[in-house]
Amino acid sequence: MYAVIKTGGKQYRVASGEKIKIEQIAADVGQEITIDQVLAVGSGGDLQVGAPLVSGATVVAKVVAHGKHDKVRIFKMRRRKHYQKRQGHRQGYTELEIGAINGGQSKE
Repeated sequence: MYAVIKTGGKQYRVASGEKIKIEQIAADVGQEITIDQVLAVGSGGDLQVGAPLVSGATVVAKVVAHGKHDKVRIFKMRRRKHYQKRQGHRQGYTELEIGAINGGQSKE
């Protein structure tokens, strides 16, 4: 069984047992969180799509770690104007291990 969830302004296709890196959330390491913004739930050829969310569907995940991605280097320059600007950014992330995927109501 798999699900499409929405968190941090992005969408992720997740299955039970997977590890994903999402935008940083305020949760302690080892804590279980419930994601209720589920856009679709599927199992094999059967797919249940919400409008926009699947009612009653949730995904339970465990927080594995917090960290920072690799540095993104920003360089701005104007030719012939003696202007150069260097900047770097490291985006924070939260790593989740997907546990149970609870499907919502059927379309019947």
